[in-house]
Amino acid sequence: MFDFIKQDIEDVILVKPKIYGDNRGFFAEIYKKSEFVQNGIVDEFLQDNHSKSSAHVLRGLHYQAKPYGQAKLVRCAKGRIYDVAVDLRVNSKTFAKYVKVELSEENKQMLYIPNGFAHGFVVLSDESELIYKTSSEYAPLADRGILWNDKTINIDWEINFEPILSEKDKKQPKLNNINKEDLF
Repeated sequence: MFDFIKQDIEDVILVKPKIYGDNRGFFAEIYKKSEFVQNGIVDEFLQDNHSKSSAHVLRGLHYQAKPYGQAKLVRCAKGRIYDVAVDLRVNSKTFAKYVKVELSEENKQMLYIPNGFAHGFVVLSDESELIYKTSSEYAPLADRGILWNDKTINIDWEINFEPILSEKDKKQPKLNNINKEDLF
C-alpha cells in the first residue's frame, strides 16, 4: 500500500509507503510493480544503487544524456537529505524548474523522478545512505551534469554551510552551456 502524491512538476511523484510497526520494529513494501503501474509509474527498473555520504555532502546535479536517460526511484535509508529533481525536458512548460523534497529514514518516503531530469541531493544529517532504482544501466559515456548552484535554475538548497563537492561536481557546466543534443 502506497500513497502517490504528484508534485508541482508533472510526472514527479512523492511515494509514501504504508509502514507497519510494533515493538519489534517495522515492515514496509518499498516497491510493488502493480501499484506503481496503476499510479502512472510504468518504468522497468534495471539497476539498484546504494550510496553513503557524510554530513554536508552535495552530489549532483547528474543525468545521463539521451538515449541513456534514467528514471529513478530514490529513498533515504539512513539519515536525512534534500532530494532535488530538475526538469531537462526542453519542450516542457517546467523546463529548468525543480522539485525539492526531504527524504529521511524517519519519513521513509521515496521520490520518483522520470526520465529527462537531473538529480542531486544534499546531506542534512551526520551521514546518509541512499538506495535508488534506475530504469537504465549506468552508461559512463553518457554521464553528464549541471553546476549545483547555477543561477538559471536557482535551487534553494536551504543550507547554511559550504557543501562538500566532488572535483567533478565543482566543474560541471551551467545549464546554458550544456550540449542541447544531450537533453530530452
